[in-house]
Amino acid sequence: MTMTKACRRFITPFLRVLALGATATATAVMAMSHESTSVLNLTLEAKYSNTPAFRYFMIAEAIAGSYSILALLLSCKGLLSHLVLMMDMVISMLLCSSISAALAIAQVGKKGNTHAGWAPICGQVPKFCDEVTGALIAGFIASALYLLLVLSSLHFPVSSLPMTTKP
Repeated sequence: MTMTKACRRFITPFLRVLALGATATATAVMAMSHESTSVLNLTLEAKYSNTPAFRYFMIAEAIAGSYSILALLLSCKGLLSHLVLMMDMVISMLLCSSISAALAIAQVGKKGNTHAGWAPICGQVPKFCDEVTGALIAGFIASALYLLLVLSSLHFPVSSLPMTTKP
């Protein structure tokens, strides 16, 4: 067994399992993030489902985790490996866009926006903000792992496919 095959055989599943763990963690932490507090006799309830960007983040992480399970079960030989590489790239872009959206809303929640008149909420619901931060960190880790998967697939291509060139 050559070094390329050994790397592809062991590194890719290892990265997929790590990515599955990171996406599952991000999904679970975001799904359980909620906190209620009372401010001036008004009840403020903060939960992920109140914000479309957080819902998008959680759904994207769940999709990526489901895909990780599917990719682990599939054999990555022949033409299927090219499909898996393309899907890895799509999942990487999905995770990147969802993290960007959720991070923008998290920043507004933490710092507020004086120009729009939005007050920060993390002073009132710190547990919620900490849980969202944890989910975002797990999401960043998952995104980085998918980037490594794409790079490893490009660096260690499947050598069983014949390379055809046109004259």
